[in-house]
Amino acid sequence: MAMYSAVAEKPAVVEKFRKDYTQPNYWIREVQLDVRIFEGETKVESLLFCELNTEVAKPGAALFLDGEDLKLESVELVSGDGGVDTVLGNGSDGYEITADGMTVHGVGTATNFQLRTRVLIEPEKNTQLSGLYFSGCMYCTQMEAEGFRRFTYFPDRPDVMAKYTKVRVEADRTKCPVLLGNGNKIDSGSCVDDPTRHFAVFQDPFAKPSYLFAIVAGDLGGIEDTFTTASGREVKLAVFSEKANVDQLGHAMVSLQKSMKWDEDRFGLEYDLDVYNIVAVNDFNMGAMENKGLNIFNTSLTLARPDTATDGDYERIEGVIGHEYFHNWTGNRVTCRDWFQLTLKEGLTVFRDQEFSGDMGSPAVKRIEEVRILRSAQFREDGGPMAHPIRPESYIAMDNFYTATVYCKGAEVIRMYQTLLGRDGFRKGMDLYFERHDGCAVSCDDFRAAMADANGRDLSQFEEWYLQPGTPQVEVQSSWNADTGTYELTLKQKVGAGQVHLPVDKQRAKPMHIPIVTGLLEKGTGKEVVPSTVLELTEPEQTFKFEGLSSEPVPSLLRDYSAPVKLDYKYTDEDLAFIAAYDTDSFNRWEAAQSLASKAIKDRYASGQDCPCQLAEGFSLAMRQILNDQDAQDLSLLAYALTLPAESALMETMSPPIDPLRLHEARGAVRNSIAGELKSDLEKRYAELSPAPGEEVIIDGPNANRRRLRNLCLAYLSTAKDASSIARNAAHFAEASSRGCMTDKVAALQCLLDTPDAPETAQAIQQFYDDAAGDANVLNKWFSMQASVDVDDALARVEKLMTHTDFTIKNPNRLRSVVSVFAANIRGFHKEDGSGYAFMAKMVLEVDKINPQVASRLALSFATWAKLDTPRQTLVKEQLANLKAKETELSKDTYEVVSKCAAAA
Repeated sequence: MAMYSAVAEKPAVVEKFRKDYTQPNYWIREVQLDVRIFEGETKVESLLFCELNTEVAKPGAALFLDGEDLKLESVELVSGDGGVDTVLGNGSDGYEITADGMTVHGVGTATNFQLRTRVLIEPEKNTQLSGLYFSGCMYCTQMEAEGFRRFTYFPDRPDVMAKYTKVRVEADRTKCPVLLGNGNKIDSGSCVDDPTRHFAVFQDPFAKPSYLFAIVAGDLGGIEDTFTTASGREVKLAVFSEKANVDQLGHAMVSLQKSMKWDEDRFGLEYDLDVYNIVAVNDFNMGAMENKGLNIFNTSLTLARPDTATDGDYERIEGVIGHEYFHNWTGNRVTCRDWFQLTLKEGLTVFRDQEFSGDMGSPAVKRIEEVRILRSAQFREDGGPMAHPIRPESYIAMDNFYTATVYCKGAEVIRMYQTLLGRDGFRKGMDLYFERHDGCAVSCDDFRAAMADANGRDLSQFEEWYLQPGTPQVEVQSSWNADTGTYELTLKQKVGAGQVHLPVDKQRAKPMHIPIVTGLLEKGTGKEVVPSTVLELTEPEQTFKFEGLSSEPVPSLLRDYSAPVKLDYKYTDEDLAFIAAYDTDSFNRWEAAQSLASKAIKDRYASGQDCPCQLAEGFSLAMRQILNDQDAQDLSLLAYALTLPAESALMETMSPPIDPLRLHEARGAVRNSIAGELKSDLEKRYAELSPAPGEEVIIDGPNANRRRLRNLCLAYLSTAKDASSIARNAAHFAEASSRGCMTDKVAALQCLLDTPDAPETAQAIQQFYDDAAGDANVLNKWFSMQASVDVDDALARVEKLMTHTDFTIKNPNRLRSVVSVFAANIRGFHKEDGSGYAFMAKMVLEVDKINPQVASRLALSFATWAKLDTPRQTLVKEQLANLKAKETELSKDTYEVVSKCAAAA
């Protein structure tokens, strides 16, 4: 007799703490699923093979299964010996439904039993894009972090690892000719009772947590290839998308093959299944998902063709393809004990994809790109109310902790292991980690122990990187004794200084273990008199001596950005110009140029807008030398050195209150002055780097570097906003369009938008739209460039964009291309009347009803309010109060962000 029950009430908001972790009463050792997809509803039948966890529970203990938005039909205890199955009823001797799941009481006293549940779900109505949902031409899943509970009842936690021995997927043959699942396909065919439907059965031989489960069913096109592993096994590879986009899948396939080879060469890790599938989906909350053998990707990180994707897109696709593949070992074979340990898999795998991208291209350029992101995004997070350690101590909504801290700072922590132990020592630690924990759900402490034990090192103090929020701060002072030829560096940790903005109970002020890689340069010649040396700062203050020197050197500190800290050393402008010209460390050459630029912008900010913007002679000369460097092998290094620091990064180096518009204008004034002083040099360099008429667009490192520097020159020259610069921008756009080069096309349109109302700009906007021909990724670029236009009426333009027929708030990519981009539009978002803040609060409420994960990200735009000037602080706090007043209507995702930001106010 079938029963029917629906969960409608909203789950209570509950904060979970790392200290409260306990194992579940039951382990699930095996799972069998039957998924039947119909128009309007999907039927999911699950069979769970349960085993009592005798470490924490006694026979007869209740079994808790997470569940959300499920329509329950039946619950049965299955007889494993051919006997009669027992139908459980709703009640204290059967099961009880709660807002967040189901507690099964009637399991008996057996230590092993099987439980079958049947539920109905409605993927077509699933706008949260968590669980099983419909997108375009396909049904697909997103289970991380807690989406499996929206699919069926299950202990939806990462430490419950089960083998999915039989997953049967059934659907209409015409609507869903392609059926995919985790692992290897073991059966397929037509349904006996309905020949218009078909099925496929999949088996994954490796135990995995529920967040790695995936299925896809749809009308897809794709490409296929193979990869032969180091041991000689042939793996079948396939990349799928909507049929119209199949010609944009080649780069993803090549990137996958490169990733597989690199992981074998660098870490000795070989792929373990017979197939590896990637599916590109247009509606996706995140970037990509590493489901075992069936990766599901955002189309923005899969599809690429020279006329639809920029060089940056190609690089990101390669990196993210690598990231998700590398998860096969660092995340899948060894996974997290609980979600507090998320950085165990994400920080480690980000580090691995960074190393991969550096090896595929330029390690120096990749390092600069990583640090730019860290300083503009993660430092801002560390300095706000959402600050948390890379291993958080608590959360309300786990989806809120897929953060720059967990990912980017987490990767920096992994990099420090390699810096301290050396590359060979790090590999030894990795090998021991897999030897000990393959097939297990473990903690960050287990990883640290493997690194320590493999190298005979005491890394107990290193745990502070997992325990402390905020960005550590280090002061450096130097002294020179000419009589003895001794140079001293005194390093001082400002213990706890990066946490003072947080409540006392969130602070943890203890000295950290910080590797400061340092070299010494001879003044005048630039000769390296002391090569890179790791100074291990473990005390609040330490002094390091360098003896046998003939003259006072210039220190090159924190080489290759060896630790994610804010370092303060009183370099003179002459020292910085010297380092920018001579340092043997590419990162520190870039860093010196950035420091000069930061000083120029801050000086302009302090002086006000009424006086002319005069560049310091040393800064101007350094910029000219960088621009005209004809010996540089990597032109991207020059382009990044000439790029001014972002306002978000600058704000993290300034003391509040900060007027964001004044800072924006100061940066713009410095940019205009550089363009004016170097105009002839910029024009010359631009011409040197220009392609020959009809030259083929080649996607590779050297050509991408040329385009990056040429487009930077164009951007500086466009600041004139005169007829000549507009004509140059228009010609650049026409050339890029005729050659089919999206990189140059985007660069030209961005420059034309410096004069948004010029006829040439209007013509280019229309042509860009027409050329897109409905391509979603290209249209996202079209929307985002217009949403970022630097004008006083930016909000009105954004609101007009949102009335466009191609705009929808239901697609995360499209929403982000307008609303999230506007949050970074300083002139629009931070307008003095507060209209930008009011607009964002309105959007948070509207989007929260559709997709809480995306809404909570929008709410984070208010997180930096404490750094703003007093009038803007008042305006932001007003919007936070308005949102907080509606807390009973908010999702737990958005509630968590709003409540923390409001509490800080």
